[in-house]
Amino acid sequence: MSEYTNFHGDDVAPSKPEEALFHVIPVPYEKSVSYGSGTAEGPAAILAASCQLEVFDGKSTPAQYGICTYKPVDCSGGHEQSVANIKDAVLQCLICGKMPVVLGGEHTVTNGVVDALVEKYGTDFGVVQFDAHADLRESYEGSEFSHACVMKRTFDKGIPIYQLGTRSYCLEEHRLRLGRNIPYMDAEDIDREGTDAFRLPADFPEKVFITFDIDALDSSVMPATGTPVPGGLTWFQSMRLIDSITRQRTCVGFDVVEYAPMSGLHSTDFTAAQLVYNMMGYVSRSKGVRGLFSIS
Repeated sequence: MSEYTNFHGDDVAPSKPEEALFHVIPVPYEKSVSYGSGTAEGPAAILAASCQLEVFDGKSTPAQYGICTYKPVDCSGGHEQSVANIKDAVLQCLICGKMPVVLGGEHTVTNGVVDALVEKYGTDFGVVQFDAHADLRESYEGSEFSHACVMKRTFDKGIPIYQLGTRSYCLEEHRLRLGRNIPYMDAEDIDREGTDAFRLPADFPEKVFITFDIDALDSSVMPATGTPVPGGLTWFQSMRLIDSITRQRTCVGFDVVEYAPMSGLHSTDFTAAQLVYNMMGYVSRSKGVRGLFSIS
């Protein structure tokens, strides 16, 4: 799939950048996937499926706050140039005082997003990570910029992180989490204790960016990803956790990454698009976001 459409297609007229709360930024970056491939096709598939979404999400109409869809970020060059291009696109949104909604692409995409957020906010924000994997390796397959290292690169920048739904990580990552007091709630903890037990630490920053690796979802819900892992989050566990984050803190943007479309299985395209739109709904209904972005 190579054609890109506006998020929600003809159902929602594209807003001017200065009038749209949500700036949807497709990033077809795929350079270090280590098992299944296809994440470069994820953004276009999500956008195409978004045309089938209901504008009313069951609670509100997030589209009423405006959606502006960017042209896909150029990821044809090397890693450094591609990440710089991602940073520039996200920074363009942040300078407008709007909310970036980034569609990956492999998880390395988040490196460029975090670089833009650092330029905007310094280190006065945290990252809440939904993921099957910790992504805290120092390097993987010879690269410090592998998708398996993205949260280590974020942590190295002095950005606090909180991990949700994790269930597959190496001993190096396990020791780092314990040794550096990186907070987390593994998928097994969530299953045992319930989503109501989730609380961000008291000293976690007020502003948060949510990075949602789609393999955080159980592989029975979302098989279309490079490294699916059983025992993941259910749909409604994920929704309750997103809702909780937006109630506890002020979300300044989010990404959805690692979606790899499967030919003939359009239900996963729709699930990924619905996830994006539901996240728009939760953040637009939250008190912190409504105050920060002056929406009513």
